[in-house]
Amino acid sequence: MIHEIEDVLSQDAVARFMKELAGAQWGDGRVTAGYQSALAKRNLQLPEDSDVARRLGGEIVTALDRNLLFQSAALPAQVFPPLFNRYDSGHAFGTHVDSAIRPDARSGRRIRTDLSATLFLSDPASYDGGELLIEDAYGQKSVKLPAGHMVLYPATSLHMVAPITRGARIASFFWIQSLVSDDGRRAILFDIDISIQRLRQDVGDEHPALIALTGAYHNLIRQWAVP
Repeated sequence: MIHEIEDVLSQDAVARFMKELAGAQWGDGRVTAGYQSALAKRNLQLPEDSDVARRLGGEIVTALDRNLLFQSAALPAQVFPPLFNRYDSGHAFGTHVDSAIRPDARSGRRIRTDLSATLFLSDPASYDGGELLIEDAYGQKSVKLPAGHMVLYPATSLHMVAPITRGARIASFFWIQSLVSDDGRRAILFDIDISIQRLRQDVGDEHPALIALTGAYHNLIRQWAVP
């Protein structure tokens, strides 16, 4: 299931991020790619141990902790420390699938990549191309979002970044290990959670049907959650 999540970062935060990233030291983006992905990848990236990447990435994780739509859609167990990339004119990332396990160089942990996320930082009017193209059960979805918005999608998906023909596309990207590893089950839980929220507005917190549905939701998480 693909989710577009609005306003993960405020416009003030985006402007501050872009100002800091403008003076950052970018390196070859292939350093975090697997063997097959490296053959298709051409972009720039901040080193994982960059002070700027660590600080700004920490702000993104804090924002995600407060974002109810992200929490409902991802059911996060662990969030890989956000990274930052830059696509200039001529850069692209051909069709690939993300590695199943990502080692976190900072903590030494290994994170299973159930979900992939791209948080757009550049104004979409400032560059041409650079669409994130994601294959799902209904075909190919093209994603190019306003700055501060994020797309969340199954890491099992084939995807690519279309070539940049003008300007620069700057974004943060990262992965999530979910409490529920199966995408189909996460989709069911998401639909139930959204229904609970809507019912709460219509009938109040104490309606017996709402209480029963909430109980069923949590019992499914107990049944489906993995370490």
